[in-house]
Amino acid sequence: MSTRAQQLLDWYDRERRDLPWRMAPGKKADPYKVWMSEIMLQQTTVATVKSYYRDFLQKWPTVQDLAGADLDEVLHAWQGLGYYARARNLHKCASVVTREYNGRFPEEEKRLLELPGIGPYTAAAIASIAFGAKATPVDGNVERVVSRLFQVEEKMPKAKKQLAELASTLTPEKRAGDFAQAMMDLGATVCSPKKAACGICPWMEGCEARLKAEPTDYPKKEAKKPKPTRKAYVFWLTRKDGAVLLRRRPEKGLLGGMMEIPSSEWSEADITKQEALRHSPASALLKELEGGVRHTFTHFHLELTVLSGRVNGNPPVNGVWVLPEDLKDHALPTLMKKVSKHALTTG
Repeated sequence: MSTRAQQLLDWYDRERRDLPWRMAPGKKADPYKVWMSEIMLQQTTVATVKSYYRDFLQKWPTVQDLAGADLDEVLHAWQGLGYYARARNLHKCASVVTREYNGRFPEEEKRLLELPGIGPYTAAAIASIAFGAKATPVDGNVERVVSRLFQVEEKMPKAKKQLAELASTLTPEKRAGDFAQAMMDLGATVCSPKKAACGICPWMEGCEARLKAEPTDYPKKEAKKPKPTRKAYVFWLTRKDGAVLLRRRPEKGLLGGMMEIPSSEWSEADITKQEALRHSPASALLKELEGGVRHTFTHFHLELTVLSGRVNGNPPVNGVWVLPEDLKDHALPTLMKKVSKHALTTG
């Protein structure tokens, strides 16, 4: 084992974080729990994931339990974690593992990559942490540590390939899973984005960025392009009994499979109220509510104007009618919760 690997593992044995999905030293990790935590942790903080992880395991202790759950129930439990495609793939992957692998996750990276929702990082994390394979999961924490350790000048995201190659040279044959988690811990607690606590870093002596530059200048990044703004009208339609019309979004795409309050298309081009009315799912006399709803996604901002109106009778519609007090029982993404709150307080 290299000196660097031993230094990091010695540090990890002293400083490892106590996390719900992390097994005690010497105990074998459960592939189901490793997979669950890694999917949840994608683009989400550890602090946020902890309670969701515990709730999911309480509801679905095994991969077979999760496979047998209703997708709507899974989506509802996922609310607040964002990126709902992950929840759909979580359910789909559980079904594949149960049906095709008798409830046992495959051990090889190559076969793990064939499962729904599992990419290179997650496959490497499961292979190393759950099965002890020599695999190198590379997330943002690892990229940051490696970029500073080797003082990589190429800018992100072009540097990703180089950083992954450099990271793989560090991974030892033994304790690869512990080493992977140590890299994640080092990036999260010592070699953090805005501060580098070099004085307590096990790799302080050999870090090129510390010796020759400013660690927090790495990884180098391209200037971010400003996010565009899309606009749309959203239709808050109610019946005589006060129930609100909801419909399900297409399975593929943003917020796929989630319930929504119907809207016109989201477009960067301006759209008039008259044009928007053509998208209304039912006929009603609509009034524009004061203010609006603004929400930011990863790649764009969204501004919604809310049109509210009462539908006469009970016309056939593509959707379901839900009483306001029952909205909490449906898998509404944060955006739609903002819309419902605005409509209920303004309308």
